[in-house]
Amino acid sequence: QLVESGGGLVQPGGSLRLSCATSGFTRDYSIIGWFRQAPGKEREGVSCIRSSGGTPYYADSVKGRFTISRENGQNMVYLQMNSLKPEDTAVYYCAASILASACRSSLFGYWGQGTQVTVSS
Repeated sequence: QLVESGGGLVQPGGSLRLSCATSGFTRDYSIIGWFRQAPGKEREGVSCIRSSGGTPYYADSVKGRFTISRENGQNMVYLQMNSLKPEDTAVYYCAASILASACRSSLFGYWGQGTQVTVSS
């Protein structure tokens, strides 16, 4: 189970931190990440991190502004979002995979319910 929280309304240039609580995995996931979907657009990978460590993946559109991190072993995953722009407005999903090797939504089998992020003045 994956449960997201932390979304909301923020002005351009502001910050939000999304949280994802994971539970109930019978096997350790190999990769976990954040995806987003704006109205009329395809779901895109924002940032992913492997359970084994290494350099996280970031979409070009969020590099330098967003940071993914984990805490409590692998039970909590965060997405710190700074310098938010109106184009960051979307529903943000936390997702995990046991087998995925890339930050592509089609490879992820476990999804949270999503949390709305709206960037507007």
